[in-house]
Amino acid sequence: MAVLPQATDIFGANKGTSMTRKVEHRKDYSKTELLEKEAGQDPIALFDRWLRDAEEDELPEPHAMALATAGSFSISCRIVLLRAFDTQGFVFYTNYNSRKAMDLERDARAALTFFWPLHERQIRIEGKTERLTPEESDAYFATRPRESRIGAWASDQSRAADGRSQIDERYQRWEERFKEIPEVPRPLHWGGVRVRAVRMEFWQGRPDRMHDRLAFEHFKDGTWSCVRLQP
Repeated sequence: MAVLPQATDIFGANKGTSMTRKVEHRKDYSKTELLEKEAGQDPIALFDRWLRDAEEDELPEPHAMALATAGSFSISCRIVLLRAFDTQGFVFYTNYNSRKAMDLERDARAALTFFWPLHERQIRIEGKTERLTPEESDAYFATRPRESRIGAWASDQSRAADGRSQIDERYQRWEERFKEIPEVPRPLHWGGVRVRAVRMEFWQGRPDRMHDRLAFEHFKDGTWSCVRLQP
């Protein structure tokens, strides 16, 4: 009878041996606090203040946010860039044929997370998504660098490629196609997505892991409630 090889874990070790890699990094948070009287009753205004703090202090990638979706066979998460926000929601742009967009087509629920470690702050946003109007997407697309606009045509986002050369060749073909066209138009498969927030949680690091957490819930009449969560 043939003997099958032993299964190995991610470190390549036999399952019968222990190869757990422990991470012992610890950091105490002590920069500031988050109190209800300072947070106010408008989470969008508080988000704006925290984002401005990150921008003014020139934190790395202050507009980067983790986007989680659950529309396919598994939950998926990736980093995208915030491009606009207001009381209606938080906007990013993507290829509508990408995995993230297809996930949201099947299940409109989404979650966003901003993390600014140098400020010891995190914001979690939960809500439902909707596509922007063509006019809104056109207006933003017109502000993009020409190279990025060509890239929106050249990339079959999330599809498999036969190596880097195929990707570069596709871009070159589309670059040649638009050579005599001053303004590259927006492809119909590319546009904006808005996340309409129904819940927002603000986390401020505090000493001894006794962090400040304020959660805002949105009601149909447009108002928000705020509750402090235990750390």
